[in-house]
Amino acid sequence: MSYESKLHELRLTLPDPPKPVANYVPVVRVGNLLFLSGVLPSRDGQLIMTGKLGQDLSIEQGVEAARVAVLNGVSIIRSVAGSLDHVKQIVKMVGHIASAPGFTDQPQVLNGASDLLVELFGDAGRHARVAVGAAELPRHAPVEIELIVELAK
Repeated sequence: MSYESKLHELRLTLPDPPKPVANYVPVVRVGNLLFLSGVLPSRDGQLIMTGKLGQDLSIEQGVEAARVAVLNGVSIIRSVAGSLDHVKQIVKMVGHIASAPGFTDQPQVLNGASDLLVELFGDAGRHARVAVGAAELPRHAPVEIELIVELAK
């Protein structure tokens, strides 16, 4: 089954690729590798939620924010690759989690994004990752995700 078909089967709709909020590009392609800039959990240019995990937001809310952020990332991938079927491997994800002092469940929050990538891409969605706590993120976002992706061509 193609990844595009899997996206439809999972009833996931990709948003338009988010536009940069500062002086950078959303993705840089080097050979068959895509390096995505940090992606926030936004819809139509607006964050779906703001705040810090362990203070303003629950782990479940953080998981949802991570899912939305990674869907935005997948949208960027498709915009460059032309089709998700050109994805060979999700190589690495870095997740920055806005965290209240003492909050240490960043990996559980980032599982929202990791689980979605594995649901969509199967073994090609399994990736190396880093989940780190951040004092503050742009626009008071709870999550920011970076991706490195290998394309088949």
